[in-house]
Parts: sequence; C-alpha cells; structure tokens
Amino acid sequence: MAERGRLLADRSDLLPADRDHLRALIADWTLVADLAFADLVLWVPTWNSGGFTAVAQARPTTGPTAIPEDVVGRFVAKGRRPTLDRAYASGRIVRSSDFLSEQSSGFRDGVDSGVHEAIPVARGGRVIAVIARHTAGRSELGGALETAYLSSAADVIAMIPTGEFPPPAGLGATDSPPRVGDGLIRLDALGAVQIASPNAISAFHRLGLAADLVGANLASTAVRLARTAGPVDEAIALVATGRAPGAAQIESPGATVTLRSLPLRRNGSYVGSLILVRDVTDLRRQERALLTKDSTIREIHHRVKNNLQTVAALLRLQARRTDQPEARIALDEAVRRVGAIAVVHESLSGQEGEEADFDEVADRIIVLNAELSVNADVRRIGSAGKLPSDVVTPLAMVLAELLANAVEHGAPDREGEVTLKLTRLGRRVTAEVSDNGAGMPQGQSPADLGGLGLQIVKTLVTEELGGAVTWEPRLPHGTRVVVDVLLPTPRTLR
Repeated sequence: MAERGRLLADRSDLLPADRDHLRALIADWTLVADLAFADLVLWVPTWNSGGFTAVAQARPTTGPTAIPEDVVGRFVAKGRRPTLDRAYASGRIVRSSDFLSEQSSGFRDGVDSGVHEAIPVARGGRVIAVIARHTAGRSELGGALETAYLSSAADVIAMIPTGEFPPPAGLGATDSPPRVGDGLIRLDALGAVQIASPNAISAFHRLGLAADLVGANLASTAVRLARTAGPVDEAIALVATGRAPGAAQIESPGATVTLRSLPLRRNGSYVGSLILVRDVTDLRRQERALLTKDSTIREIHHRVKNNLQTVAALLRLQARRTDQPEARIALDEAVRRVGAIAVVHESLSGQEGEEADFDEVADRIIVLNAELSVNADVRRIGSAGKLPSDVVTPLAMVLAELLANAVEHGAPDREGEVTLKLTRLGRRVTAEVSDNGAGMPQGQSPADLGGLGLQIVKTLVTEELGGAVTWEPRLPHGTRVVVDVLLPTPRTLR
C-alpha cells in the first residue's frame, strides 16, 4: 500500500481526487479479475507523458495466472505498448488483434506483448489510467456458469471507462467480504435471479430455502429467510434488490450469509446487478465462541476481585480487634498486598483479552499506598502501556511493596516525595521508585535488612519475572530502586 501511494505521488501528476478514485478501484477490482479469469495491471501515465508506470496488480483466484512475476514499479515508454497508448488517447477499450499468438511471449525488456485488452480508467470525463487485462491461454469455455462470469466481467469492464465502476460509495464494507469464488448471483433489471453459482445456492439452502433460487425475486427471498428476532434490517432488502451498492448480512437460526451488491449499467441505464454471496456461518460461530470465552474470563476476574476484597475486609476487621501492635501491622500489610492483587483482577475484568493497562493498575496502587501516610506526595510519571496478565500481577505486587516502603520510611519527619517512573522501550519495561528520605543506613544493603517486603520483591522480580532489581542512593538524599523486566515475545503471550 505504501509503495502504491509513493508511485502515484512520485511518478504521476494526478490530482488527489484522481488518486482516491484509483485507490477505490484497486480496493474492488479483484471482482473483475475473478470474473474475467484474468490478471489486471494498472498503468498510470508518468508526469512527463513519457510512458506508463505499473502501480498495482491483481491475480485471479478463479483460474491460473498469466503473469506470475511482480510487475509493480515497472515503466514502459510511450510507443512501446500500442494498446495502452490507444486506450489512453481514445478513452475506449482497445483489444489486442493477435491475442492468442501474443500470450506466450510474456514480458520482454519491460514490455508485455500479451495484453488481451486495455481498459481506460476515467473520472470526471478524463482518462487518468489504463488497466491491462491479461488472460492465460484457454482452449474453450467451461460451461454456462463460466460464460456468465465472462459476460458479467464484460459488463463491469464496460463501466470503467464511463467512471461508473467503482461506484462512488464503494461496494459496502464488511469484515468478511465475499469474493466471486464464494458465491455469485446475477439479477435481471426486475430483481429476479438469472444465474446462481453452486456455492451461492448452497448458502441460501443453509439459510432454509427449499425452493429453486433461479427465477426467484432475491429481495423478497432474502427478507423471508432473515429469521432473527426484531425488525428485519432494511439493508437486506436494499442490497438484495441490486439497485444500490452495499453490503448486508442475513441471519437465520442455522446459518449466516453476507451479501454485496454491484448495480450494472449500460449506456446509463440499469440492466441488472451482481450479488456476491459468502456463507460465514462457521466464522460467526467462532467469533461468538471467542466472545463467550472473553466474557467468561472477565467474569472470573471480576469474581476473584470481589473475593479478594472480601478477604481484605476480613483481615482489616481482624486487625481492628487485635491489641498487639506487631500483629496489627502484619495484618495491615496483608490487607495492602491482597488489595494490590485485587486491583489487577479489577483491571483485567474490564478489558478484553489477557492484557491490562498497567498505567491504570499503577495509579490505583499509588492510591492504596498513599493512604498509609499523609506526609508523602506520591506521583507517577511515564507509561508502560498494556502488559500481559502474567507480568502485570507480579509487577504490581513489586510496586506495591516498593511504594509502601518508600511511603513508610522515605520521609517520616518531614514532607516527602515519592515518584514512580515507568518506561517502555520495545519489550523492556523499567519501573523506578525513588524517594527523598534519609536513604539506606550507612554500610548496609537491602540484603542486610531482611524484611518480608524486600524478600517478596526480590523473589517476584528474579523468579517470576526473570528480571533484575537494584537499590542505590538518590542524590542529594533518598533511595532509588530500579526494576528491569524483559517482556516475553508475542508468541509466548497467553
């Protein structure tokens, strides 16, 4: 996509609206390639009118390719490709006079002599590009359906020089767009089905159609088969008439089918339409299963959070009934640790997938620890973004311990400042907790202190996270603790 935009900008002097038209054409031209069983190459005139540059290429999924190599970026000088020159100058489709004999020669010196026809692309009455259609050698047609495909391709191709294809509104957006091979229906001007491919017939049979699809009015048939609760989507009737481009989805208890419509015009008059059909029943079933799984996981996190909050409340109640100061302190620390884990589960319960916004988790832990001291000003700077849950939980516990230690010991006698700095660089996450207190006692290290909180920090960082933690003085006074963690690769994220 980036290369295509660069070629359009660097090698042509097309207007922005012209480029948008070409991008819309490229977005939908696989329809033409599949119907015509042909490769398509979009040639744009160069800014100095010296020739053409290939800016896009499409291969058919319904047949063999005629151009196995990638030709995007190639240049052909003016005069070296007569069919392109004539189509661009006249604004009319130019067909090769010796097509069959030219197919075997392929590309030579940047010049393709195997062009079946050159199709001018027009916008606002001006020719802005030319499509070269290349068809692999075919001895004979394969039957009525293949003949219908080629006839439909000719109808769509005839709309390109008039600017009617692609339609201004596009063919309609859908997360699972159908292609010709998924199913095709040809409607006449009255909305009756003229031809339906086997895949299209099978899709409607899965919706519950027992009658013959050919000859039926597609709009009334589609509305009748849409058996979902509530009012029928108006888009179904509109798309199934074929008179307007768009997309719609038909749902029944047993199947789900998507439709895309393309009105066909000849000399400005509506002559029928093409309806692309895709059975997405299995795809939708998988999506619903994933949604159910995600909802179940979020509900589990929510219930775990509620249970942890209940445990914290019981511990807090027990602490209030305890007369021994050491026991009360231990219970208060247990409440804080349980609360830190509950914060993680609360965050995971509100998000999709197995990732959590660690910035949000850190902010909630800061609130929990700030309640321990009215003298300390605790703040966060930086960001870690979203992290996998198997990293969030132990890292949140580590920060809860470090922040609690900084709040409690960082500045007991005067106004203190505690800062949590989060840094994310690729897979590396760094969390730095610093305070402006008295710092570590002279000649002592964290290993000498031996507190439970520091033991928890070292164990979680080294064993659970596979990271490193360092304590160092913060100048002019205070302590700085840095935790470095390397996130698992995307393949191992769960």
